[in-house]
Amino acid sequence: MFENLTSSAMPSLNALRAFEAMARTGRATLAAEELHVTHSAVSRQVKALEEALGVRLFTGPKHRLELTQAGRDLLPALTGAFDQIAQAVRHVRSGGEDLLIAVNASVSVKWLIPRLGGFTTAHPNVNLQLAELPSHATSYRGAHAVVRIVPSSRLAEAGATSLIQSHLGVVMSPGLAERFSADALKAPRLMAQTHPQGWAIWAALAGVELPPGPEQPFAHLHFALDAAIAGLGVAVMPWPLVADYVRAGRLVAPFGFRKAESAFALLAAPGVSSRALDQFRAWLIAEGAKTTPPPN
Repeated sequence: MFENLTSSAMPSLNALRAFEAMARTGRATLAAEELHVTHSAVSRQVKALEEALGVRLFTGPKHRLELTQAGRDLLPALTGAFDQIAQAVRHVRSGGEDLLIAVNASVSVKWLIPRLGGFTTAHPNVNLQLAELPSHATSYRGAHAVVRIVPSSRLAEAGATSLIQSHLGVVMSPGLAERFSADALKAPRLMAQTHPQGWAIWAALAGVELPPGPEQPFAHLHFALDAAIAGLGVAVMPWPLVADYVRAGRLVAPFGFRKAESAFALLAAPGVSSRALDQFRAWLIAEGAKTTPPPN
């Protein structure tokens, strides 16, 4: 009964997983992070799959690989198959009430987790698990959905639910604001490596030209945010992440906030639906609605 699944007919399952993750995330490094293997292991598996199939799946230079037609043909079927396997495993393990949500680190630490007690109290039957979503990824293997900031254009996609319109603003500690009261933009600039374009986007929205000056990089938005609270510099932040700190007086926003072409959103995995996901989506919408408008 297994004669059609011999090694000569079926490529390695690990190779198929490596290709699917790399093609879906767009980077071998992100695929390696998701699969908990090394970058070189992913590359070797993809190369082995190409040799087994006798076709090229990627083309272009290493820093800007693109899928070939064969790769584009193979990806949807593999993604659907692996998603079905993950969904079946979740159902068997938990009777259908397990809920895996992948979240960008800063959104998780500074917005979602501080509010999560309300959801677990209201829905004790849901076994909610959080996974860290890589900064550039919009999907995560086995997750029912992801929560992250996305461009507004993505909100029209199937499975996308807008939670909060994003507004960007410059924030700093009250003490630092007093030191640089003549020109807040001359204060040391803090930036997040996961959002390196943040300052340029804010400057374009505000219609200002940034003066030359050193920038101190941090790995994540929430690291840069904590540095701003500590008075180390000024940072560009989305309003939902800093609203509580501004209202509490721990941060000030000397230029107010500008509406950005992005939003906090939930992106449900294709074909995935469950009562637990519906409950979580409804709770997120309600929490988003509680966010007060930012100062102009």
